[in-house]
Amino acid sequence: MAAPPIPAVGVVCLRDDEVLLIRRGRPPRIGEWSLPGGRIEPGERAKDAALRELGEETGVVAELTGLLDVVDGLFPPDHHYVLIDFGARWISGEPRAGDDAVEAAFHPLDAACELVAWDETRRVIRLAASRAKG
Repeated sequence: MAAPPIPAVGVVCLRDDEVLLIRRGRPPRIGEWSLPGGRIEPGERAKDAALRELGEETGVVAELTGLLDVVDGLFPPDHHYVLIDFGARWISGEPRAGDDAVEAAFHPLDAACELVAWDETRRVIRLAASRAKG
């Protein structure tokens, strides 16, 4: 029997024409560039989890700008995450890797999309950038 899906958040944090990425230090997708984020703790609101994970993994402070999408992350052999992705606007702080991240940095939008391996992450990044431009 498969484990139940795990609720998690992701944050597309934009600073001008750059997006904040982390390199994952743990499975699933270890070593890959991705969005800051992680599991929602029991009793924690999704928005609070997004800001907490952003701070823990990058040291950056941001303001959430809205819900982008909800994505099923099905990562064999047995990981199923329900990823609630938020857009965010950078307020302060320079990225530094922490918690589950081994690297954290802002990247120009096009370069970020080239670094990211998962097509759903690229799609959500582009959606956030499009909404930010109005």
